Amino acid sequence: MIMPEIIIGAHMPIGGGFSRVPKETVEIGGNTFQIFPHNPRQWTAKMPAEEDVVHFLRDVKRYQLNPEYFMCHSGYLINIASTKDDVWEKSTELLELEMKICAKLDIRHLNIHPGSHLGAGEKSGIERIAKALNIVFKREKTVNILLENVVKKGGNIGYNYAHMRKIIEACEQPDRIGFTFDTCHGYDAGYDVTKPEGIQQLLDEIDREVGIERLKFIHLNDTKNSLGSQKDRHENIGNGNIGIEGFKIFLSNRTFSSIPLILETPGGNLEHAQDIAKVKEIYQSIVSNR
Repeated sequence: MIMPEIIIGAHMPIGGGFSRVPKETVEIGGNTFQIFPHNPRQWTAKMPAEEDVVHFLRDVKRYQLNPEYFMCHSGYLINIASTKDDVWEKSTELLELEMKICAKLDIRHLNIHPGSHLGAGEKSGIERIAKALNIVFKREKTVNILLENVVKKGGNIGYNYAHMRKIIEACEQPDRIGFTFDTCHGYDAGYDVTKPEGIQQLLDEIDREVGIERLKFIHLNDTKNSLGSQKDRHENIGNGNIGIEGFKIFLSNRTFSSIPLILETPGGNLEHAQDIAKVKEIYQSIVSNR
């Protein structure tokens, strides 16, 4: 049986420039990727050098990669749910700059964790998130925001899709909001993606609360932790509690297997190449048995 193409890649390094990413993506067996727009552990960021952008865009075409499948992941310090005004303002400003970097690279999706309310309550956190998104959407008009599911710890917003719906409802440009589902975060938050009934419950919740059409990407990660642990520790594909059989169940669902899969598993390009090969092998076994 001819195998339908699976859209898969990994979080790629950008040390030395963005121009390295397309070639290295193909070398590890990928046809899509995720990158940070800057050092994720710093508040500072700058627009990429023009030569770097030219080489990046040239190699995207050279390797026949589709920009619709690329995304950036926001820096770790950003917290647009924060009730601390200085942190919220810095977060909003940096988020806007990240969107501008994405636009310069023709990357149309910026993935963010919704943020933590820091004890002020979920209602307050959701209001702050929507306020920030309303500001950045007015200032940068081409890049969409993807909200990523998280675990229930530290005042996190986004451990269920009722939170996500409330954010959408409070935003002035709701059509610019999509979602990334992270398998590790989901499993650790209590969504059992290793069983058909668990997957159906997840899909039903997403569709009921926000609409399944808003699900744009998957972060395909195994987990070191047990179901519902609320811990968020990624593991390489097949080496954790989701496991090979769990990923077979997950990827047997066409909703998940038909959208871009991005690995954020431990290690660098070598380990990601090994994980991509594992996923392709899993997917091939699914297709062969249909």
